[in-house]
Amino acid sequence: MLIAPSLLAADFANLQRDIEMVNRSQADWFHIDIMDGLFVPNISYGMPVVKAIKAHAQKPLDVHLMIVDPDRYISEFARLGSYTLSVHYEACTHLHRTLQAIKHEGMLAGVALNPHTPIHVLEDIITEVDLLLIMSVNPGFGGQSFIENTYKKVSQAKELILKSHAKTLIEVDGGVNAQNAPKLVSAGADVLVAGNFVFSAPDPEKTIAELKKD
Repeated sequence: MLIAPSLLAADFANLQRDIEMVNRSQADWFHIDIMDGLFVPNISYGMPVVKAIKAHAQKPLDVHLMIVDPDRYISEFARLGSYTLSVHYEACTHLHRTLQAIKHEGMLAGVALNPHTPIHVLEDIITEVDLLLIMSVNPGFGGQSFIENTYKKVSQAKELILKSHAKTLIEVDGGVNAQNAPKLVSAGADVLVAGNFVFSAPDPEKTIAELKKD
């Protein structure tokens, strides 16, 4: 099970400090949320900040594009050193083509699903998906409450992956904490994204280690 702290919840005035904390910790990836104010009602940060993160990060960058027309920026995020690049099913008219373009740039190709989007929409393409990112809150803001239906969606995703003989990893993002992490792993999750739960903790490194144990 992999842990990916979300830098959206980091202290932007002390970003290098928080990156170095994640480097020291048992975390596996850095989760990077890119928001454009159009696909979601918020703006996070853009390429210069990702470049700065990459300069200090000693672990892979797991980039989540919450933007319209993500195809425009695939090459740019590859150049910035992204390890995974996830696009939203809801934002892609030609999803297969988008996933192929991500892979062509040498990144793992991810698909993110909003809470209202059912798993079955990926039946015809799951074998092309390296990472399935299930949103357990509505995308756009950190600190939201976990949506309980997520457990069912994770189980459904696991069933589809096994039935299709796919190698897709299941990632869950939104409201992850010590209470729901074990249940998510039991349901089939492989990667847990945690933002406020980690960065608001008195000892973030210890919190990451405890999540990792779950």
